[in-house]
Amino acid sequence: MSLPWQNIFQAANACLMEQDTKTKIDQTNQAQKAWLAGQLDQTPSEEHPHPIEVPGRPDRPELVSPRHLPRRNMHSTEGLAALIHSLCHIEFNAINLAWDAVYRFQQMPTDYYTDWIRVAVEEAYHFSLLRDHLISLGYDYGDFVAHNGLWEMAVKTDFDPMVRMALVPRVLEARGLDVTPGIMAKLEEVGDQAAVEILKIIHRDEIGHVEIGSRWFHHLCQQRDLEPTKTFEQLINQYMKGKLKGPFDKPVRRKAGFTEAELEYLDGAG
Repeated sequence: MSLPWQNIFQAANACLMEQDTKTKIDQTNQAQKAWLAGQLDQTPSEEHPHPIEVPGRPDRPELVSPRHLPRRNMHSTEGLAALIHSLCHIEFNAINLAWDAVYRFQQMPTDYYTDWIRVAVEEAYHFSLLRDHLISLGYDYGDFVAHNGLWEMAVKTDFDPMVRMALVPRVLEARGLDVTPGIMAKLEEVGDQAAVEILKIIHRDEIGHVEIGSRWFHHLCQQRDLEPTKTFEQLINQYMKGKLKGPFDKPVRRKAGFTEAELEYLDGAG
């Protein structure tokens, strides 16, 4: 069967802009197989990849400001489903973020693309696990409102892979490493062991995803002769007003590639 794409950047853009969730996941898996089989090259497809204000997503969920998200009690089925839906939405966004990291930055080493394609496939798997669980609760993806914070940061960082690696995997996605154990404890309390087992898989994989962000951030800092901790601090001051939410899970963040100097900085920023 002939492939619909000539290079990995065409494949990434197709997966990124696909609106149907099932097709997006199928294309994601197909693109990884083709890449690993050497069927897609990395000849840049565009001199300047176009900015993407709105990536491929279904018509629902409706996107609202984070402050307009209703608070729900997890002890009700609806409240539990709303939590699972919010996690499902994060994982859907993460598929798009991974493919945008491939599509947008077309002058990176081959291993960079292998890493982020793997992330896209794993995020698609996470989304599928959570969506199936949501359906088992009597709901589906799109039944609750959601926010667009992750993609807004992707737009702000679309000009530089170093800035993207610093602020999306190492700030926004890394926050999941800190809070997931607490979410799992709450799910244990309400007896949703199936969700706990799904989050164990996600937490394990996300350590690897943040580590990929850390590795390529440090690679780019070294390439540009920049000191990583100072650069990380400058970017957080510029884009996050110097403030991050803590506390931070230091042992897990160490596994995810954070240095002791960075962890010390995070303590102050948090």
